[in-house]
Amino acid sequence: MRSQSRFEELVSRFKEEEYRLTPQRIAVLRILANSDRHPSAAQLYEQVKDQFPTTSLATIYKTLYVLKDMGEVREYGFSDDDNRYDAKNPDPHPHLICVNCQEIVDAPIAIVEDFAGEVARRTGYDVVSQRLDFYGVCQKCQRSDADALGQYQGPGVGEARRKGSRSIDQP
Repeated sequence: MRSQSRFEELVSRFKEEEYRLTPQRIAVLRILANSDRHPSAAQLYEQVKDQFPTTSLATIYKTLYVLKDMGEVREYGFSDDDNRYDAKNPDPHPHLICVNCQEIVDAPIAIVEDFAGEVARRTGYDVVSQRLDFYGVCQKCQRSDADALGQYQGPGVGEARRKGSRSIDQP
């Protein structure tokens, strides 16, 4: 099972780097290693404090900082939402982001590495990082709210509505 071995990898890295492995940190690592949802620090905190009521939000942020420093978690910032974290798959990969419920899932395609290489080849840039996000309406929101797109006021919506498309940033 990939997620369990990922948890073990994270625990091993903490031990290798000689960081303390408190029960709270182990809980954070377990959640991140098993999460497909890219949780925020606040979401991690809510999950951990159920099991460890004295846990502080600072503990969550310190653990995330250590993971970022080790290159074991990717942090994704969004202008109108808390940063989200992915330790299950810390390698660059595309995401699908629901404009209605803000769910973030990994896109099941492997184009980012080839795409970054092609961009570097064509522009002469030394690409050091990349991020590819696709915005849309998830299947759950499509089923529960026929007008989910009407609630989103972000980039590209006006153009998508004029074209009669459900695509957000389509040229």
